[in-house]
Amino acid sequence: MTKETLCGDFYTNCFEADQEQEGRLIINMGPQHPSTHGVLRVIVEMEGEYITRAEPVIGYLHRMHEKMGEIKTYHQYMPNMGRVDYLHALAWNWGYIGSVEKLCQIEVPRRAEFIRVITCEMNRICSHLVWWGAYLLDLGAFTPIMYSFDDREMAVDLLQMVTGSRLTYCYYRFGGVRTDVTDAFIEGTRDFCKLMKRRLPMYKDLVTDNYILRKRCEEIGVLPLEMARRYGATGPVLRGSGQKYDVRRSEPYSVYPELDFEIPVFSECDAMSRYRVRVAEMEQSVRIIEQALDMLPQGDFMAPKAPKRIKPPKGDVYFAVEGGRGKIGVYIISDGSTTPYRLKLRSPSYSNLSLFAELARGTLLADAVSILGSLDLVIPEIDR
Repeated sequence: MTKETLCGDFYTNCFEADQEQEGRLIINMGPQHPSTHGVLRVIVEMEGEYITRAEPVIGYLHRMHEKMGEIKTYHQYMPNMGRVDYLHALAWNWGYIGSVEKLCQIEVPRRAEFIRVITCEMNRICSHLVWWGAYLLDLGAFTPIMYSFDDREMAVDLLQMVTGSRLTYCYYRFGGVRTDVTDAFIEGTRDFCKLMKRRLPMYKDLVTDNYILRKRCEEIGVLPLEMARRYGATGPVLRGSGQKYDVRRSEPYSVYPELDFEIPVFSECDAMSRYRVRVAEMEQSVRIIEQALDMLPQGDFMAPKAPKRIKPPKGDVYFAVEGGRGKIGVYIISDGSTTPYRLKLRSPSYSNLSLFAELARGTLLADAVSILGSLDLVIPEIDR
C-alpha cells in the first residue's frame, strides 16, 4: 500500500521528508478507530512504539452550523444547538439563547433561570458519565461503563420528562424554557442526587484508586499551564493544569453567583489530573442542583412579554457559558433582520484537540489513547 493511499496526497507531503529516515512508519488512527469516538482521523508517524509526529485531520463530519445560522431565522436555528455537542446539548442551547436574549434585552424570569441551572447541570453530569465510562473502556476496563450508563439512564429519564428528548435537547426558549418542571421531576431529581452521592465514593474505590488506571494516567500527557494557555484550552483540560478558570465564576451569568460551589483544580497537569477534575465536577454539579431545587421560586417559567418574532436591533453580541468540555462562546452580528448576518461558535473541543499534536510527541502509541481520551473530545463540536 502506497503512502498516497494511506494518507492522501495533501497530508503525505507533510511527512515525506522524515519518512525517508529508516525505521519510520506512518499509520492512521481513525477515522473509524474506537478511541476517537467519532470520525476523527489522526495521522501518526512512529519510530518503533514512539510517536514522532501526530497530525489530527478533521472535516469528516462537518455540518456547516455557522453558515446555516445565516439562512435560518433565530427561532428556526434553535434545534441546531443540540447537534453541536450532543453530550452537553443544553449548554449549547443556553449559549445561543443567552446571546439572543442579551442582544434583544429580554429579561428571563427567576424561576426559568433556576430551571436552566438544574437541567444544564444534570446534562453536565450525563456528559461526564459518558466520558467516564467510555474513557475507561478505551483503557481496557469494561465494567465501569455499565455503572455510568445505569446512572445516566435515570438522569436522562428525568430530562425527558420536561424536554421531551433524551439526547439532542432543544428546551430553552427566548425568555425562559419551553415547559415548567413538575413535582415528579423535582422529586426524581432529588432522588438522583442522593444516588450520585452514593455512587461517587464507589467510583473512587472501583476506579480512581485502582493501581492499573493510575499507571495508565499518572505522568501521562503532561500539559504545562503555559501550553494550555497558548492553545486556548478551557474547561477540565485547563483546570487539570492548575488554572482555576470556569465561566460560571469568572464571567458569571444567570443565578450561578447566588450558589455555593467549588471549582475543582488539580495541578499535576497529567491525564489523571484531568480525570480527577471531571469526577470532582460531578460532585459539585450535584451540590448545585440540590441548592437550585431548594431555592426554586414560584412564578413564570416564560417571560410574559417575550417576543414571538425575534428581530434584534443592529449590533453585535457575545455570550459565553461553561460547557462540559470548556468555554462555549456564541458571537452574533445582527443587521436588523430576522436572520443573523453572521454567527460564530466558539467550540472548546477545537482548542483542546489542537494541542494534541504537541502533547503526543514522544509518547507511546498506547499512551496516545489515554491522552486523547483525557481531552474528552466531541467531534461534531469540532466539525461545526
